[in-house]
Amino acid sequence: MEFTEVVRARRMVRRYDSERAVPREVVERCLDNAVRSPSAGFSQGWDFLVLTTAAERDAFWAATTEPGGTSDPWLDGIRAAPVLVLCLSHKDAYLDRYAAPDKGWTDRDEARWPVPYWDVDTGMASLLILLTATDEGLGSLFFGVPPERHAAVREAFGIPANRSLVGAVSMGYAVPGPRSPSLRRHRRTGREVAHWGRFGVAGEEA
Repeated sequence: MEFTEVVRARRMVRRYDSERAVPREVVERCLDNAVRSPSAGFSQGWDFLVLTTAAERDAFWAATTEPGGTSDPWLDGIRAAPVLVLCLSHKDAYLDRYAAPDKGWTDRDEARWPVPYWDVDTGMASLLILLTATDEGLGSLFFGVPPERHAAVREAFGIPANRSLVGAVSMGYAVPGPRSPSLRRHRRTGREVAHWGRFGVAGEEA
């Protein structure tokens, strides 16, 4: 697809064909594109934990949901995804990078980072996974993990304490389902969100 077509076709997909596997090479292309994302100081403070087997996915859902809970159509649809990618950020990679001689800082003081770019950059890399999945004909979804479940996910998959779970991406071949009620909301246009020269000033056409 052309890039604009990919951007406009991307949707958050919550229902997947559980019987149709995603080829490994497609997943690898998603990850190869993810690492083309920008990162502050080229720190590249991200890791992606890929879960493709039924046992791996079951372990994730066991760690993130209540056992024996009531059926939830939204969750049941996502559970059918054949691929889950856990998106992990690495703060220390940034603190170390900016304490390097070429960056001019002599310490790892987190006060220098009013915005946690390790999480921001991992989010941007995750978006490239979503866009590549769309280009490959897949459906995908970025979703968060409840904070009280992060420790269980770490334990289940041996995630080091110095990695943060920013979110997860589900991928697979989409099947039709009900539209999200959120889609009834108006999509703000580029003109509506733009402020030119000063906040609150709409751009005027020449």
